[in-house]
Amino acid sequence: MSILKFIVVLFFFVSIFESSNAQLSATFYASTCPNVTEIVRGVMEQTQRNDVRAGAKMIRLHFHDCFVNGCDGSVLLDNAAGIESEKDAPANVGIGGTDIVDDIKTALENVCPGVVSCADILALASEIGVALVGGPSWQVLLGRRDSLNANRSGVTPDIPSPFESLDVMIPQFTRKGMDLTDLVVLSGAHTFGRARCGTFEQRLFNFSNTGSPDPTINSTFLPTLQATCPQGGNNGNTFENLDKTTPNNFDNAYYINLQNQEGLLQTDQELFSTSGSDTIAIVNRYASSQSQFFDDFASSMIKLGNIGVLTGTNGEIRTDCKRVN
Repeated sequence: MSILKFIVVLFFFVSIFESSNAQLSATFYASTCPNVTEIVRGVMEQTQRNDVRAGAKMIRLHFHDCFVNGCDGSVLLDNAAGIESEKDAPANVGIGGTDIVDDIKTALENVCPGVVSCADILALASEIGVALVGGPSWQVLLGRRDSLNANRSGVTPDIPSPFESLDVMIPQFTRKGMDLTDLVVLSGAHTFGRARCGTFEQRLFNFSNTGSPDPTINSTFLPTLQATCPQGGNNGNTFENLDKTTPNNFDNAYYINLQNQEGLLQTDQELFSTSGSDTIAIVNRYASSQSQFFDDFASSMIKLGNIGVLTGTNGEIRTDCKRVN
């Protein structure tokens, strides 16, 4: 490809990206649903009182939505004619929070029928869920529309599995326009929430077919995890906190855990234990400065929410987030 042709193609894609983002606005619903944020916050506050994982569920849904086909609510769709649900992909099995989205959608439809998209609900609920447990706030840009289809086959190549090495994760982020800082700071969402044994028990007994545990697990932390998820046990519905220190708060303890070799998932500990990686310095920076982590997390969440959005007349505003209109 000639350099001139490359520049033209690059300009074309940048123009599309900037054009779609230009249509997102913090005041998008100012005249059509002015109380949208308060309505979402009301449902999240009520849910949070009964489910400490509510915010973590919203962040995971939003991330898994945006990394497959963009932030278009496709992760919420059930199986239907011509639609293979992304929820049935291995990386999304057991994904929670769709019931919370349904509750928010019902509340919004009662006040502003057919106005607020499911994709925007995920973006708003993520910010509110983080702030409710001590994390940062950020200005959520709105105006996304919902997809008319799902992309189950796109989940596996685009969503990092908990068993990935850093050299696999980095391209998954760069393909979405995200950099190394985004990777490390968004991984910090694992400062709250829980994970099933199946997402980390491969580290506990026979890591990479070595016959031994993952050597990057702290030797005093290992017995605790082995007791929670015993080898050969029926651990399918057993959960462990992603952050052993302050599991229900949004803070920078996640990064201190990584320094102490107490990251739960392989993808977590890889950020600090991959020899020579530039991610180590970023982990150290956030471990020593919660305010820096909060500032960068807010910026990366805004960046995440801009991936592949549908605006204008593209897509639709679903009345039920589980199915197209």
